[in-house]
Amino acid sequence: MQAIADRVDIEALRGEFTDAAMMGDHDRLVSLFTDDAVYRIPDAGIEHVGREQIRAGTGRMGQAWEYFVQTTHPGAIEFDGDTASGRAYIFELGRLRDGGSILNYALFHDRYQRTPGGWKFAERVFEVRYFDTTPLPGSPDVPQTVAGPPAGDGSFTEPASAERLERAAAALRANRFAVEILDDAAAARTRVQELIPAGAGVFTAASETLRLSGIDDDINAGGRYQGFRPRLLSMDRVTEADDIRRLLAGPDVVVGSVAAVTETGSLVIPSASGSQLPAYAGGAAHAIWIVGAQKIVPDLSTALRRVEEHALPLETVRAQQAYGQPSAVNRLLILNAEPHPGRGTVLLLREAIGF
Repeated sequence: MQAIADRVDIEALRGEFTDAAMMGDHDRLVSLFTDDAVYRIPDAGIEHVGREQIRAGTGRMGQAWEYFVQTTHPGAIEFDGDTASGRAYIFELGRLRDGGSILNYALFHDRYQRTPGGWKFAERVFEVRYFDTTPLPGSPDVPQTVAGPPAGDGSFTEPASAERLERAAAALRANRFAVEILDDAAAARTRVQELIPAGAGVFTAASETLRLSGIDDDINAGGRYQGFRPRLLSMDRVTEADDIRRLLAGPDVVVGSVAAVTETGSLVIPSASGSQLPAYAGGAAHAIWIVGAQKIVPDLSTALRRVEEHALPLETVRAQQAYGQPSAVNRLLILNAEPHPGRGTVLLLREAIGF
């Protein structure tokens, strides 16, 4: 468990670095280093030793950009007591104030040190693997044509009215789902804890709704349940592939969300990998879906349009940042009814949350 916690802390440290760089928060960025840390970019002849030099150097670099985007993707980590080494994979693009453009793929070679304040960088060395100075055609200004909700009959971001929520709930109950209408994510967070018995084996599907509501942390880090996700992250994707597949397919409880709920009583769930679908479809003894009010749509055709026009573009942005590749609707599960009454519980919220 300590090794898992250390790995999570170092991944968070690397993510914090990118967030501080993107936000231009150089004081926060330098706080991620040890006092005598080294930050080097050999291809640019840059070497900063100590926090003072790192703060001054990153500040100068930040002032040179008109706009700048950096994403970090997980890499290897090897531990040796209170020190560790690892790599993080980087994609960057931006336009300099002098008009030059840069796009590169690179990696950080890191050394980490455990300190009383948590893991810190002892050294970061930036190695460029691909470099392109072709002028970037984009702009930091987002045109209104892509900033607003999708065109069509109604917005995919506005919460449904109380009448539409009740209509969807009635249709779901007629299709043998258990349904509750709750005020907000906080109420759903409490209700999920009431629905799942202590000690149950619980698989949380990847979901912005679960992340934003705190339900994901409650299940996987709260200690009340056997949260599958930390265990899955520690398993080898090659040698333990069969064990991973079986674990995903048959948990006691699966918790997640959906892309759309129709007013005719269907749940629509797209997936790139399909990892959550066996448990949703019937493998789990109990399935719980938490659904924001903006996901209520009139019918199946509108649900499919919501998947393609709204949910997929947002999930692609998340997947690009998390995994370095876009998402896709490779599999689509439509649940029209529940053959085993009460196995599937839908918590409809009066507020909007998630994609």
